[in-house]
Amino acid sequence: MSIAVISDVHGNLPALEAVLADIAASGAELTLNLGDILSGPLWPAETAQRLMALDLPTIRGNHERQLLTLPRERMGASDAFAAEAITASQRDWLASLPATMEPADGVYCCHGTPDSDLRYFLETVTPEGWRGPAEPGLRAATPAEVAERAGGVRHGLILCGHTHVPRALRLHDGRLVVNPGSVGLQAYDDGHPRPHVVENGTPHARYALLTRRGAEWQIELRAIAYDWESAARRAEAQGRGDWADALRQGRVGRWERDAQASPPQPG
Repeated sequence: MSIAVISDVHGNLPALEAVLADIAASGAELTLNLGDILSGPLWPAETAQRLMALDLPTIRGNHERQLLTLPRERMGASDAFAAEAITASQRDWLASLPATMEPADGVYCCHGTPDSDLRYFLETVTPEGWRGPAEPGLRAATPAEVAERAGGVRHGLILCGHTHVPRALRLHDGRLVVNPGSVGLQAYDDGHPRPHVVENGTPHARYALLTRRGAEWQIELRAIAYDWESAARRAEAQGRGDWADALRQGRVGRWERDAQASPPQPG
């Protein structure tokens, strides 16, 4: 059995199309989507239209929850842009998505961790937080931390997203936790629970291809080239220089807190 896993598309349609083409060439039997699908200053409505037509097994992420439940004045710029852009039917689709799923025998999917769409699974924010480029405020989680976060989920393969960092960890009891990385955004800054940055170092779109070989899973964390310059120009046009830097470089340049975001202007 072969499974393609995508996550954190964030409305980046060119990146999604490149990843979908690579998945088609791979011959994967099943494609799973782990949420954070539309939010961002790019192509939320067009991305929703594309994915709704594919009808992939899909869960919601924290950005879907925020977009659906927060009043507009409390939304961040990325959620607000998507909320203004999408149609009623696309909103209904987001509302229909479950928080977790078990799409195949022994496979469990969540966005953050099994009990939280905001908690990091395979990364840990350091107590000191961000101190500069050499100390981003984030480290790989220890096996003990990951086991605690997995809780009572006993599935052999646990799939998660949220941090945008492609990573895999096999626990001492044999459970395998895999984050495919982000299709749409390769760097960001965040203040929860303390300021930190996430950087993958290149702008390539990420996803994972997993193939079962007997009792074990073969893991390929793939990085796919696409026209990231067009996505960066789209972000710049919406006043999101922070996104433009991340899309071009896979690194944080301008921070979200400092970006002079214009009011959402979808279209």
